[in-house]
Amino acid sequence: MIAVDTNVLVRVLVDDPGQPAQVRAARAVLQKAGEVFVSQVVLVETVWVLETAYGLKRDDIIMVLDTLALNSAYVIEHEHRFIEAHALFRQDKADFADFIILAAAQNENSPLFTFDKRLAGSSGVTLITT
Repeated sequence: MIAVDTNVLVRVLVDDPGQPAQVRAARAVLQKAGEVFVSQVVLVETVWVLETAYGLKRDDIIMVLDTLALNSAYVIEHEHRFIEAHALFRQDKADFADFIILAAAQNENSPLFTFDKRLAGSSGVTLITT
């Protein structure tokens, strides 16, 4: 098993016409490795890059996350948190990173406090008002 950073994972997931050599190289490395460890930080960064650099819409990002969840070649750090965050991201309006944070807080049986009104609509989250 190997681990990858965000740049490698994004190249594997997206056919970037501006980086065809990197796409081929990244896919070859992953194919040879067989299993790929993906950290929580890489997941959060990947979603951010797909949104900001590639302009992918939420539904497209959900499909990318589905690919990661369903492909046994990807070994996701704290997989249960990823699954929880992915489910919340699918049905709610906050950012994926916020749902990773919420899943981690829930794993610790800790209520989450935030100023983020979108996230505050989720169960287990309390909005701090000023």
